Amino acid sequence: MSAAFPRRLAVVSVGAAAALALTSCASAAGSADGGSGDQSLTVLLITSHQGAADLLAARYEEETGVRIDPVIVPYDEIGNTLALDQQSGANTIDVAAPWYVSIGDLASAGAIQDLTDWIDDTPELETDDFIPSIYDAYTLYDGKRWGLPFDGDTHVLFSNDEILARNGITTPPTTWEEYDAVSATITDAENADGVYGNVIFGQKSPLILGASFANRLAGFGGEFVDEDGAPVINSPEAVAAAESLAASLDSAYPTPAETAFGEGNSAWYAGNAGFIENWTDLGVGSQINPDSTVADSWSVSLLPVGGENTQPRASLVAGFTWVIAENTDKTELAQDFIAWAASSEVNEELLVADPQTGIDPNRISSLESAAYGEKYPELQRVNRATLDGALAWPTGKNATRAAEILTDELAKLVAGEVTAQEALDATQAEWEGILG
Repeated sequence: MSAAFPRRLAVVSVGAAAALALTSCASAAGSADGGSGDQSLTVLLITSHQGAADLLAARYEEETGVRIDPVIVPYDEIGNTLALDQQSGANTIDVAAPWYVSIGDLASAGAIQDLTDWIDDTPELETDDFIPSIYDAYTLYDGKRWGLPFDGDTHVLFSNDEILARNGITTPPTTWEEYDAVSATITDAENADGVYGNVIFGQKSPLILGASFANRLAGFGGEFVDEDGAPVINSPEAVAAAESLAASLDSAYPTPAETAFGEGNSAWYAGNAGFIENWTDLGVGSQINPDSTVADSWSVSLLPVGGENTQPRASLVAGFTWVIAENTDKTELAQDFIAWAASSEVNEELLVADPQTGIDPNRISSLESAAYGEKYPELQRVNRATLDGALAWPTGKNATRAAEILTDELAKLVAGEVTAQEALDATQAEWEGILG
């Protein structure tokens, strides 16, 4: 995984340019054929969705005869790769699943299709079944729908039961203050053996460090923007959340500033962390990942709360949306594919698949399905937090840049260069200039 997030949606990184070149080579035949005679789709996905890509490609061709050609790029390059492909005229991509925060920027850049009329005219999509807090956040920009939800990513708190038991801890923490105290107890007792109280995702990326902050922002009852879309990122609740993040670093697995989910998951699977904030599918990996040593010795709970807030709240830290490239000549084929890929049946299959796919619930029906409940009842329970009031990132024009600005300032906080108040005051000032 790349450590850097793209600085502008319209400016492609070297890695994305290389990925695009590979895409162009791999898809040259499909682009040349075009038209209805070419029964294939080039689908752009991120690295952590490789398992899902394999399953989707095999299953869709089996059911329809249409070949899916996945192109896999790092999570922080997918928006740039799609934008450059469309803006350059290469037009090798038909379908993509970018981070939901980039939807407004991709729409403004003319990189994705407005799907409002198709969605409105296709009752078979059963849009009322999408988890409400996910559906609007993932698809709506400027009063129009630009895609269908794919991966309903949210973070929860995982605990290593054996580590907690060794340290006399009988229940997971319910407040962030308690989380820091318990983490410190574990680190003080076991760091000589390479075991630490928590893992903090501190690498400078909105989906990594930004996620760690968003978890606490939700817990303290804060918001990114108010009901009118105006920034409130330096509110007392937000500052308290940033201070809580800084406090968690003292007992964290080394070294937080270099820890993304690859490093964090490895520490967790090795049994070297008491707690980790992570996507709910980590529970799947804890049970079936070949590297996991924690099968049947973990538990999961909702994220802690902080300050005056007493109600746990889900944080939509990542999340990915099926979109159709603006310049594809296979729009109807692409519509058929994303309708299928966003269906309840497919989402349910992805939730319980072995090997693991990295996908979380996007629909009420798949979340509440018997298969999910029977195999992962605890994950089903905590994922219900997404059904009401989840915290979403800003998703309009310039939202990608806003996320980068916040992450840059949080990185300074993690490095000890600024206080929480200074980091968020600086963020607020810049957000007011680009978000209104």
